[in-house]
Amino acid sequence: MIPQSQLLPPNVVPHWYAGGPALAAWRGLPPVGERSPEEWVGATVARFGEPDLGPARLADGRLLRDAIGDDPIGWVGRDDAEPGDIGVLVKLLDAGQRLPVHVHPTREFACSHLGCPYGKTEAWYILQAADGAAVWVGWREEVDPERLSALVEAQDTEAMLSLMHRIEVRPGDGVLVPGGTPHAIGRGVLLVEAQEPTDQSILLERANTTASDDEIFLGLDRDVALSAVDSAALDDVDGLLRHARPDTAGLTPVLPEAAAEYFRMDLLTPHGDAPAGFAVAVVLSGSGSLSPANGESLAVTKGNTLVVPASSGPWHVAGDLRLLVCRAGESWPPRPTPSTQEGTG
Repeated sequence: MIPQSQLLPPNVVPHWYAGGPALAAWRGLPPVGERSPEEWVGATVARFGEPDLGPARLADGRLLRDAIGDDPIGWVGRDDAEPGDIGVLVKLLDAGQRLPVHVHPTREFACSHLGCPYGKTEAWYILQAADGAAVWVGWREEVDPERLSALVEAQDTEAMLSLMHRIEVRPGDGVLVPGGTPHAIGRGVLLVEAQEPTDQSILLERANTTASDDEIFLGLDRDVALSAVDSAALDDVDGLLRHARPDTAGLTPVLPEAAAEYFRMDLLTPHGDAPAGFAVAVVLSGSGSLSPANGESLAVTKGNTLVVPASSGPWHVAGDLRLLVCRAGESWPPRPTPSTQEGTG
């Protein structure tokens, strides 16, 4: 059977940090708990250390990962990626509190120390933001390894935040966070997140978590884990930002060009066409239909999440819809190094 574009059932993932009500309200879902801040949309990977938490299912109950593994040409248009790999992980995230300062590995670090071809460069598209809501991205000055180690040991949160760029955000903002860049999301932000398809996080701040050192440092020695942090000052923070105007029409990137190596996030309106290829989409507003070159049309409305297989060919939408379309980047699929093939750490 040829894969078809289809709506996804909810895939809410509980977490230790606060959030969830704003996400459920925006999606039009029944109320969820105060610690249900993430929804993994079209995910084919799992939370770090919890293999059953995160992978998305299709409406028939089948894991999307398994469906893709059985028909990679139909779903993703090629068969040279790892089984089930789509090159991107998409999340909806509701920050009911400020998240701790943390960092994600680069691909080079992940290959060397985690036996994984992916790091975790990520990006955020802001859906809602409370007045004064902000994110923190990158150091304002060089923070050498000794100083970082001392800050982490002392858990000097205020000092960490004061050393970082604080960026007030509004709906329509796109923020790119390269691997190795320290960052935190502030309270009162609802966003769509695209990232490399891993769940690798190194916490520099342990606020509000009872996680062990093993969990905080990904099972690595503390100094090895902290070496994932880029110590250089981020001089061009504006280069990581982009803003999409409400009247944007067609198929329009919402992230800086540097994101395209890792993944793509585009706004799509009825005035543009999406290219052939696997996509995860989130309906931002309006209602209408998705019409592929091959296959059946699909009725969608604000708050829906969906997947579009490569076999659909190019596609467009009708009505007053605005969709956020997420796809793999230019470097997908990544080529494993000898260390990742051997699974060395």
